Amino acid sequence: MNAGAIAAYLQVLLLPGARPGEVLTLHGLRRSFKSLTEWLKIPAGVVVQIMGHKPSATAEKHYTVRPLDLLRLHHERIEAWVLEQAGVSFDRTAEPGKLRVVA
Repeated sequence: MNAGAIAAYLQVLLLPGARPGEVLTLHGLRRSFKSLTEWLKIPAGVVVQIMGHKPSATAEKHYTVRPLDLLRLHHERIEAWVLEQAGVSFDRTAEPGKLRVVA
């Protein structure tokens, strides 16, 4: 999937029937995030937890414990994949913890 394919995919997910120049919504971005994680086979429980939802199933509520480092590991995989697909070169080891402009 290249940058053009991602742009087209996001257009379909975010703005069904949209015309160029229409505004993106937070709900649409959240929907896209959830849909794009399918490509990486991220566990559903991890995705909804990253998105800030409460656990819904009994097993998720009472038996599944996910340390923050585990969530970070999956989030970094998602971030790296999205940037790769968009053709953005990004080195996460360069000055970790600082915001950087990517182009």
